[in-house]
Amino acid sequence: MRKLAVALICMSFMSFLQQAFGWGDEGHRAINRAAASKLPADMPAFLRSAAERIEYLGPEPDRWRHQEEFALKNSQEPDHFIDLERIADLPQLPPGRYQFYELLYEKRAALLARRSGHPRQGPPHATPDDLLPERVGLQPYITLEVYDRLKVAFREYRHLKAQGQKTDAVEQNIVFYMGWLGHYVGDAANPLHTTVKYNGWVGDNPNGYTTEHRIHWMMEGSFVADNLARMPFLGLLQPPAKLGNPWQDYLAFLWSSHGLVEKCYQLEKTGGFIGAGTAESREFIRRRLAAGAQMLLNMWYTAWKESEKPVVSGQPAR
Repeated sequence: MRKLAVALICMSFMSFLQQAFGWGDEGHRAINRAAASKLPADMPAFLRSAAERIEYLGPEPDRWRHQEEFALKNSQEPDHFIDLERIADLPQLPPGRYQFYELLYEKRAALLARRSGHPRQGPPHATPDDLLPERVGLQPYITLEVYDRLKVAFREYRHLKAQGQKTDAVEQNIVFYMGWLGHYVGDAANPLHTTVKYNGWVGDNPNGYTTEHRIHWMMEGSFVADNLARMPFLGLLQPPAKLGNPWQDYLAFLWSSHGLVEKCYQLEKTGGFIGAGTAESREFIRRRLAAGAQMLLNMWYTAWKESEKPVVSGQPAR
């Protein structure tokens, strides 16, 4: 009995390690640090001295995922991922999370109705509960919500500057939102945050990819921590580009990352995430880290430019 208890504790701890971190502390810090080093001259000057705090905040949402703070952990677990396979049949995602909930519950109700007459219908790994919002994931919603917070803070900064008032307080908000946003954008650059195959291959497996629950942490945690110095990616970043439609552009970013899921498994199969890995695996991770930093830089810049626009005031809902 004692051995069983120890084994269960070890399994629980390993599960925590595999699920608790996005790019690990090192990867998230590196993404935020790289983006902060490329801020253009037309963004506020106070940001030049904020790079250290922006970097520190990269892993911040992963610090909210401990069982000791259950309400916090439980409320934001789905913010780190989205299983795009489960919503591939939706023509487009609504920009509001509650409208997304409605679509998922409609899909779930339809699946339940079909299965009441055909209980064996559908793939064996898909169940109606897999369509619950917390199981599908809410990654793009938290990302755009934090982006909007940043845009509002930039707008307030502009307003206070124009009025000749102090901006210290709003500057602190801006830096926090920039760092917080970096976590989710960084997560989205990792293909394994976009798929039901997040930690072991699911479904038909003709290529014999691993089904063990370890690829996630191997790839984004220990491998990145051990090899970050071998994967410099700052030189891959371009000057920031203003996004035409942050919501649609971010969804496209998620889908482009999703398209690389199988590549992760191919690299794992050849030992790409063990020790120093391979030249191919290091280049793959280098480019994913760069992709996250580039999108983050673009979103920061877009929030700054969009904050110039006048606000169309609305009334509170209640």
